Amino acid sequence: MSFRSPLYLLLITTLYTALFSSTKTLVHAEQPELLHEANNSAPRPANFTLPVTNGTLEPDMPFGMSSGHTTSNASSDPSLAHPYRSPQVPLEVENYPVAPEPLQLEQVHVFVRHGERTPVGVRLAGPPANIPEHWNMCNSARRFRSAVSAVTRDGEVSDKQRYEDIVRGRKVVERKDGRAFEGECLLGELTDLGRYTTHHFGKNLRRLYVERLGFLPDQLDNPDTVYFRTTNMPRTTESLQEIVRGLYPAPKCRDPSSIPPIRIRNGKDENLVGNTYSCKRLEFLLVNFAKSAADAYNPTLAHLDKKLSKYIDGNPVRLDGRPRASGILDTVRSSIAHGIKVPSDFEDKSVIDTIERAVVTEWFSDKTEEVRRLGMGRLFDDMLSKMQRKVEQSEKDPLRILVHSTHDTAIAAIHQTLDVFDDKWPAFTASVTFELYKAPATSTTLAGHSQTILSKLGGKSHSTSSQRHYIRMRSQNKSVRLPLCADEGSHLPGHPEFCTLEAFKEGMKYLIPEDWDRECAVGST
Repeated sequence: MSFRSPLYLLLITTLYTALFSSTKTLVHAEQPELLHEANNSAPRPANFTLPVTNGTLEPDMPFGMSSGHTTSNASSDPSLAHPYRSPQVPLEVENYPVAPEPLQLEQVHVFVRHGERTPVGVRLAGPPANIPEHWNMCNSARRFRSAVSAVTRDGEVSDKQRYEDIVRGRKVVERKDGRAFEGECLLGELTDLGRYTTHHFGKNLRRLYVERLGFLPDQLDNPDTVYFRTTNMPRTTESLQEIVRGLYPAPKCRDPSSIPPIRIRNGKDENLVGNTYSCKRLEFLLVNFAKSAADAYNPTLAHLDKKLSKYIDGNPVRLDGRPRASGILDTVRSSIAHGIKVPSDFEDKSVIDTIERAVVTEWFSDKTEEVRRLGMGRLFDDMLSKMQRKVEQSEKDPLRILVHSTHDTAIAAIHQTLDVFDDKWPAFTASVTFELYKAPATSTTLAGHSQTILSKLGGKSHSTSSQRHYIRMRSQNKSVRLPLCADEGSHLPGHPEFCTLEAFKEGMKYLIPEDWDRECAVGST
């Protein structure tokens, strides 16, 4: 499923195609009012320090404050008065449920939303909301190193030159009046907090799959053991860089040649989000569904006008309003994640729940098989192809973990496609994991029990290979029972969260397009 703000899909596609026509980059901006809203003036937050104690987040402390400490102007700057509320529980390590004997972990596919970022548009910046227009929370991003061409006379670049010829530099954000400020963020940019939480996510991957389970090697000698891919957006790319640094820091890589690459696809080939850039049929379906959602939910949102219109220049709160309801939610969530004070009306659970319910319906509630096929079908096809190769090649295939850095829209779409979406907007660094297991061939207990049950159900035929392999989906530290493998014989006996690979493939068969390009061209006008 694709998840831009659907009513502006055509405009977004046109503008970004013009901006990035040389690379045809797909821009999957998660609240793309960035292109529609004018900048307003507002004070910027003060500099901050990360809320870290013993390597963990402090969810109850104001952002920019550690235990027993306050920032120099925390008492005078109202933007820092809101208590920091961690948007999600960090990736679990100690209480992670190890698979029952004799299952053995074979491969892990991780999909994670990028870390905390600034809003992608300026909203609620004027009185009485006064949410800052300029966020001074990107000090780390301003320090960078860039490679410089070191081509020899014969056109070759030596490994030593490739990794040593580096220029150290810094960059600053320049405002339209020509002024520049150290540490200021761009709209939609990964902040220092976002860098911290994604690095922490990578460290927890290491603690779990290297230190606790011994599934991954302590030192990375073979880069083919891992696979890292991101969408072509700075915030997802930088988030993945932090995750890689947490999972395999430089001292844990044998030498420069073992440092794994980060993969990025051209926009036309992207499948980590629903690709409305290349699939006009998907765009057509989503735009029409968004219009229907606005018709259905705008009357419900109208009840909030009395409370909230004063914060948006007297405009009504609508899915297709200015700003859009999704944009309001984006600014509020981003502000709270960084400890920036929001008006008390946006702390009212009934208010936020009403907006969230409407926005989630607009973006994620088109459950038709066609939308699922065109949106996430290719992604699942990729995942299952890699799993099947692992099943067939076993130890000859060295690939053990795949980490994909993507967007909230993809995390929701994955859940929606599998009928396990909780209708809540995914948090920053929200993740979903698919683990592939095998039961050793010498063990007949699991396979035999499953085969007995299957024969009683009518003699379904599963190959020996498939019935010994299982998939477990983990989402936000919980194992997920998938409806597509709820029937007896479709999961590990006594463990419904372990779906047989065969049942998973069978359930996904109707959601994976045979010819995506052909289906995308049908009835798009």
